[in-house]
Amino acid sequence: MKLATKLIHAGAEPDPSTGAIMTPIYQTSTYVQAAPAQHKGYEYARSQNPTRKALEDAYAIIENAAYGLAFSSGVAATDAVMKLLNPGDEVIAASDMYGGSYRLFSKVWQRYGIKFNYVDTTNTDNIQAAINEHTKLIWVETPTNPLMNITDIEAVATIAKAAGALLCVDNTFASPYLQNPLNLGADIVMHSATKYLGGHSDVIQGALMMNDENLREQLYFIQKSCGAVPGPQDCFLVLRGIKTLGVRMKAHCENGIAIAHWLRNHPKVAKVYWPGFEDNKGYAIAKKQMNGFGGMISFELKNESIEEAKRVLSSTHLFSLAESLGGVESLINHPATMTHASIPREERIKNGLSDSLIRLSVGIEDADDLIEDLKKAIG
Repeated sequence: MKLATKLIHAGAEPDPSTGAIMTPIYQTSTYVQAAPAQHKGYEYARSQNPTRKALEDAYAIIENAAYGLAFSSGVAATDAVMKLLNPGDEVIAASDMYGGSYRLFSKVWQRYGIKFNYVDTTNTDNIQAAINEHTKLIWVETPTNPLMNITDIEAVATIAKAAGALLCVDNTFASPYLQNPLNLGADIVMHSATKYLGGHSDVIQGALMMNDENLREQLYFIQKSCGAVPGPQDCFLVLRGIKTLGVRMKAHCENGIAIAHWLRNHPKVAKVYWPGFEDNKGYAIAKKQMNGFGGMISFELKNESIEEAKRVLSSTHLFSLAESLGGVESLINHPATMTHASIPREERIKNGLSDSLIRLSVGIEDADDLIEDLKKAIG
């Protein structure tokens, strides 16, 4: 079955009692049992919910996985993966990564005896050099947030397997429409479903997908025991969003191409971060493992002052100044003071994230209108 068809039908079965084509919102906390421990597969809504089950089935199908699990946010999904570890274990993580993941790793899990080694994962030699007998997890984003760096998933999967470590890929920026890390050897895929999977900026949710049954049972136990589960309304919204992921991603990609090239030719723009340029160092790998280059773009102005960046950030109209990404509407963001403010400045600068960097989440509006908006803002 082709992906466009999967996205429409994944997890969707007509309701047996009414024939409703959309999965109902099962707004219930508990389920009546015929006798003690005799039930219809549902006991208590933290453990199971039919709306969530439909979504988790959909997650598995669209990511070519055997299993999917839904969480209350992307950070909650990330946290569940960390709970697979024990004190003394080590994690290799991308030095360029989402600020919320860095905050979770450095401010929460490091306190419990987990050591994090941050490296430039675009060079797999860095990963190999950081491997030791305590390495239990490699955490990769590709493309990265916000510098759009590309990591060779297949190469890292080979390193992880040889070391006996798990590989988890944050696939949020690409979505299953553009990239399927499990096909390339990853053990776990994480999504902030808040972004492209939901697609309408109206829900917070996270997802994990995997093929290994034992890994699924461990993560399900964590999900059930710790309780970071989404409600049925949120699950319904993401189920709805997934149905249009294909048509939305086509539009995001088309607009991304137009805006990335326009920015690169602008006399006041110094650098554009986007993996679709043929001279980008990650282009060959991106072309190999992705089905398109997406709608996430970052750029720097030739005037490197933070004041000039803030002027541009405050001057757009169609690009709304807000955190998050992946919705149908275009957003503009200042990572240094917004999504990545939790990363110490010296670390940000060392990794190439300047104070003047601007990040765009290109929506599905008309590309000419978006370009005109940026043209007026940049001046």
